[in-house]
Amino acid sequence: MKLKNTFKYHFILGFIIIAMDFFRAYVTGGHDRFFSNIQLGLLYKTTFYISFFSVYAINVGIICPRTLIRKNLTYFILGQISLFFIFAGIRYFLEEIVIYNIAGFHNYHDSTRTFWYYIFDNSYYSLKAILFSTFIYLLFRFIENNNKIHELQLEHKKAELDALKTQLEPHFLFNTLNVFYSELAETQPETAKGIHKLSELLRYLTYEAQKDYMPLKKELKFIKDYIYFYEKRFEDNLFLNLSINGEIRDQEIPSLILVHFIENICKHGVINDKENPAKISINISEDSLELKTYNKVSNVKNYSSTGIGRENLKKRLELLFNNDFSFEHKEINNTYTAYLKLPIKNN
Repeated sequence: MKLKNTFKYHFILGFIIIAMDFFRAYVTGGHDRFFSNIQLGLLYKTTFYISFFSVYAINVGIICPRTLIRKNLTYFILGQISLFFIFAGIRYFLEEIVIYNIAGFHNYHDSTRTFWYYIFDNSYYSLKAILFSTFIYLLFRFIENNNKIHELQLEHKKAELDALKTQLEPHFLFNTLNVFYSELAETQPETAKGIHKLSELLRYLTYEAQKDYMPLKKELKFIKDYIYFYEKRFEDNLFLNLSINGEIRDQEIPSLILVHFIENICKHGVINDKENPAKISINISEDSLELKTYNKVSNVKNYSSTGIGRENLKKRLELLFNNDFSFEHKEINNTYTAYLKLPIKNN
């Protein structure tokens, strides 16, 4: 669930909280300041709700997303403690300074307006806001994660169905390629090498890449083999620069993510222009991978035809990483650039 979709639920919940509070005040009207002085009661109700929903918004919008998602329990606890002071601080400013300057009287007596007593006395009300907002955040996260799991399952089933529709009997295919490789290994080693790479590429697609995550070294080998066949096709007329920087260990990334960008360049870009070669840069850091591409746009096929592929890629990235990734692309002056940054798993 995105904020634009959950805002209405927060609004409804806020309305229910206020309605229940006024109902409680109505039931206990003889003991509630609201009914003894309507104007004063409205002022103090307003300041209370401003304090309550300020803490609610800070917890739901800032503290919980930045600590619980990253499983940083220490910062989460410190954030929750700070909310007690925020609630009391907002309420003190509104009631003991603003209203006092307007109406000329305090909500708290002089003896109870000491710092620690004021914090302690407001802890009950701030605790309600903290617990309520934390529960709502966790509830929305639970619903969101369930939706993501369901969507991933649907995407996986769809991918399996698509694979079945287009699948040639793999054992027959690989056995045939092995026969060709054996026959050509001595007489035509370059051709045999190509057949071997093709067999590995198809084997990877058929058996290994069905997982959500694959070793980074295998994904990089796959795109190198992919480019190899374009090198054979264009021979000396392929101008595609691939650079890989960083340490490659046992990291894992989502399977078949990188090849989307390579495929777009090879199929829809200009890769035979010596003066303006296509470029692919992959930078690997401790906890992330960055990919940048640059190429001229082919006049025959434009990138508008790849919109579905881009949308599917973005949807998959959102399901896997929520908002913890960057994906940008733009076409300017007949050139196309793309940028991807995503987290990597370190095993």
